Amino acid sequence: MKFSRFGSDNGHIVVYFHGAPGAPEECSIFDLEGKNHGLTFICLDRFSADPSINGEAYFKLLAAEISRIASGKQVDVVGFSIGAFIALQTFRYMTNGVGSLHLVSAAAPLEAGDHLETMAGKQVFKLAKVVPALFVLLSYWQGLLAWLSPNALFHLLFTSAAGEDKALAADREFRAGITKVLKACFIGHVQGYARDIGHYVRPWKTTLTEISVNTYIWHGAEDNWSPPLMAEYLKSAIPGCTSTKIFNGLSHYSCLYQAAPGICNLIRQGITLRSSETLLSSRPSPLR
Repeated sequence: MKFSRFGSDNGHIVVYFHGAPGAPEECSIFDLEGKNHGLTFICLDRFSADPSINGEAYFKLLAAEISRIASGKQVDVVGFSIGAFIALQTFRYMTNGVGSLHLVSAAAPLEAGDHLETMAGKQVFKLAKVVPALFVLLSYWQGLLAWLSPNALFHLLFTSAAGEDKALAADREFRAGITKVLKACFIGHVQGYARDIGHYVRPWKTTLTEISVNTYIWHGAEDNWSPPLMAEYLKSAIPGCTSTKIFNGLSHYSCLYQAAPGICNLIRQGITLRSSETLLSSRPSPLR
């Protein structure tokens, strides 16, 4: 499976799970902070994976690819939006372990409450849940729009922007970056995108009891794509949840931008702490 690399050339590996819609280019947000903290960010191009691979086999494939890229070493994980859901499912098969798990603007299980009615994209998720064939057709239409008029697709998706995402949507550099991400997502990768959404809308809340690793939640108080109640639910449902950071005034993407430096700092601190603990445990006990 293809993947993209950002940050340090030979640092500790952090695996980034992009959103849906999304693409590996989304991970460029962590490029500078990765270099500053000695972290190598890896993002799998998971929409390019064989679309016939579904269910648990899909998550096992992602876990195996991560293990191969990391040469079996422990990694840290960051998941954004629906990418956080994919990260949580993949984590269950990452046998070499994860140092920490960071969920940014994370989407919680739809069956865990009345979340769907408060989501800006509720019509898309309802369609994927009730009439998946029509959802796939809609996704192909979005792919055509991404090819013919990517600016129109950007406007369609960000017309509901809230909080600081409104300012981001008006920023030329952000628009260019997200437009590139949307084209990479929808042109030629519709089936991969539809697979992630299809998995997300199915029941999966029972899998959260398996998440015992240190988990950090980062969320915007004004997020209307993944409403803040989703962060509250994940906090209560994940046994390993260590902390929840809610950013006032921020929404979906603005939260990701704000959280990036803090995530990198926490990962670096965790690496240092684990190294110290390993060193102490390897020292011989004093003779008595």
